[in-house]
Amino acid sequence: MAKDKITVVGAGNVGATAAHIAATRRLGQIVLLDIVEGLAQGKALDMAEASGLYGSEQCILGTTDWSAAAGSDVVIVTSGVPRKPGMSRDDLLATNANIVKSVSQQIAAHCPDAFIIVVCNPLDAMVHAVAKTTGFPQRRIIGMAGALDSARFCYFLAAELDVCVDDIHCVLMGGHGDDMVPLPRFTTISGVPIAQFLSEAKIAELVDRTRKGGIEVVNLLGYSAYYAPAAGAVKMAEAILRDTRGVFSCSAYCRDEYGVGGYFVGVPAVLGRRGVERIIELDLDDSEKQQFGESLAHVKELVAAVDRML
Repeated sequence: MAKDKITVVGAGNVGATAAHIAATRRLGQIVLLDIVEGLAQGKALDMAEASGLYGSEQCILGTTDWSAAAGSDVVIVTSGVPRKPGMSRDDLLATNANIVKSVSQQIAAHCPDAFIIVVCNPLDAMVHAVAKTTGFPQRRIIGMAGALDSARFCYFLAAELDVCVDDIHCVLMGGHGDDMVPLPRFTTISGVPIAQFLSEAKIAELVDRTRKGGIEVVNLLGYSAYYAPAAGAVKMAEAILRDTRGVFSCSAYCRDEYGVGGYFVGVPAVLGRRGVERIIELDLDDSEKQQFGESLAHVKELVAAVDRML
């Protein structure tokens, strides 16, 4: 039986970590690709040399040659400039749009049947750029944002309540930015709504921390987070490759759903062997609809800016 194949584009912190997690999860053949000579090769070799310590053979190749990506089932795009203190995700728009366009052209040429998971910022606009450049079916292009933001919200809740993070399930919607929309009403601990455990004020405080979760890490490190974003991307890739039909908050293409009108934006979706199997439509209340609408409006502004650049 042929192994599944994942190409990770970009051997920086996020990309190298994603490749490492995918290898240790035994998801198949891993290609780590970067334009910097020696970077991907060195990191891939380091990971491969650790395979005996993990007790499993890791099939991982580092390269600058796009032909090595041919036949990939999933491509994880991490290429782009990371945030630094004082920067918003939107500040990366022009630089990363050009990088993503170039990467997308290579994907279309070498991996025409691949599913694409986009990690670089501003996330929803970059997913749009990938879709526009490749021309791939929208269900095969997904943005990793909600998976990360959900994980942050779940961690903050678990730490506050001193409970197992695995027992917490939440939903986030909207664009990947400070106007993202965590939904406490749909957040539970082993099926019990979090309103049974926390006051409205404390929930609002944790929602705000979630919205600012990325810049909190940037301010501490001086650059963007990478462990959690990489883990989110690999978890989504695994859902596709192993057809788990897991439910993820992610940037997916919506036309009629939630009245979006044809944009990639954060919504709960089922991921499986067809990519986005379906969008889950929640019955939002008036406040949630308003917040989602405001976040969607910001996404539309960024998409319009990307369209002028491509």
